[in-house]
Amino acid sequence: MVKRMIVKIDENKCTGCGKCVAPCAEGAIKIINGKAKVVSEELCDGMGFCLGICPEGAISVEERYTVEFNREKAEAQPRKKDISIHCFTCGAGEDTSYLLPLRHNMQSLWVCTHCLPKLIHG
Repeated sequence: MVKRMIVKIDENKCTGCGKCVAPCAEGAIKIINGKAKVVSEELCDGMGFCLGICPEGAISVEERYTVEFNREKAEAQPRKKDISIHCFTCGAGEDTSYLLPLRHNMQSLWVCTHCLPKLIHG
């Protein structure tokens, strides 16, 4: 066991919307019985890309003792494209653009790297 940062999901706040699944490139989060769950702690790198997209504030990152992150196992996870996510500005999907989760006007949204500079710089 090692002490490291890892995602924690509050099941009482989680509505099971699934918005946190796509940002988790390692495949550590899945929807099980209507709630988001970290299915394997060795897959969670603790980066927290899922944090900003959760509309309920159900996800946090905490430092605790757990198993080591297994990069090889995480990289071996099947990659799935989520056709439900797209840039809220131009509509680009992840098949044509890099998408990033962000908070904008009190909403959890996706933005492509082409539109992000316009949001930052106007």
